[in-house]
Amino acid sequence: MLHAEYLAEAPRSGLPSWNAADTFGSAEAYVHWLMDRDRKSTGLKSLQGRIWEEGYRAGELKGKGEVYPDVRPALARWRNAGKEIAIFSSGSIQAQRNLFANTTDGDLSPFLSGYFDTTTGPKREAASYRKIAAALRRAPREVLFISDVIAELDAARQAGVRTTLCVRGANSAVSANDHPRIRSFDEVA
Repeated sequence: MLHAEYLAEAPRSGLPSWNAADTFGSAEAYVHWLMDRDRKSTGLKSLQGRIWEEGYRAGELKGKGEVYPDVRPALARWRNAGKEIAIFSSGSIQAQRNLFANTTDGDLSPFLSGYFDTTTGPKREAASYRKIAAALRRAPREVLFISDVIAELDAARQAGVRTTLCVRGANSAVSANDHPRIRSFDEVA
């Protein structure tokens, strides 16, 4: 997967060369290049998920994913109300499963029924949200997408998905661009 992404990048300026005789070294150099640029590469995120999975399994990863105090009660409330809860993240599905199973507020994975990552498509493209609605067997207007990133909300809205901007802490000055705005999941019925 990384090599295919690399080929799609070429001949981008500054891209490390790929040596067919040293695919491991070439992949490693490319991974560092992606990380240095904070790229949301599907191959990189997949590798991250595998590393996390092995780290948790071996007991080498002791850290927990931090969640706001309102998250667990909101997930429980929504699930008890019969709502289907899914996550769309630039992190791989495997990384999401690991993260939500290992949070500071315990295992949140029983509340989640779906995970979506960049294999669905980019988070800033409307087609991704149409694919998610179809996978959930819902009309886009039946799906609510909550994010703190306006461009993602704009893409979801373009797909016909309902949107809500979640602003917390330093993010609270962000303009909502006509998206409903919340400061806590307690505000979502």
